[in-house]
Amino acid sequence: MTAIVLDQVDEKKRRFLIVATTAASAVAAGGVAVPFLGSWFPSARALAAGAPVEIDVSKIEAGQQITVEWRGKPVWVMRRTPEMLAQLAKNDALLADPGSASSKQPDYVKGPARSIKPEIFVAVGVCTHLGCSPTLKKEVGAASDMGADWPGGYYCPCHNSRFDLAARVFKGSPAPTNLEIPPHKYLSDARIVVGEDQKG
Repeated sequence: MTAIVLDQVDEKKRRFLIVATTAASAVAAGGVAVPFLGSWFPSARALAAGAPVEIDVSKIEAGQQITVEWRGKPVWVMRRTPEMLAQLAKNDALLADPGSASSKQPDYVKGPARSIKPEIFVAVGVCTHLGCSPTLKKEVGAASDMGADWPGGYYCPCHNSRFDLAARVFKGSPAPTNLEIPPHKYLSDARIVVGEDQKG
């Protein structure tokens, strides 16, 4: 019968097991730490949602409006015609805040056009009443389905708020204020960036 000797320890095996266990523990800790630390930073989708949006306005025809997304909201970009611009000055008596005095907006959105360049109009397409998205109704008078005195503008179908083509709210509308004008700036005559202005 062979006697078992308990005092003998294989040092090589012991070192190997210690190194292997330490390495496995480090890999497991890294596997937990990387996703945990990664959750502290915004995702690429979240960064893109809040990132500035660059738009080529040279392709927008007179009277045409496009919609882009910025921060999860629709943003309208319209090239207004000379007739549309002429109508804006005639709307003052119909509007709750024709000069955008009550809006906390940059200086470049004051006045009847509410834009840096009068022909290019940029606005957030979210009603200031309950957050619905108004519809463009640019036809005027009898040509529209809004009545003979309609000067052209935006109509919110949720609660009948009405805005002119500078997104200024008409008197008697449920919406309390004019639509928001997002910060924006021109990179050139053909390109704008929504989400940044001259101040950055």
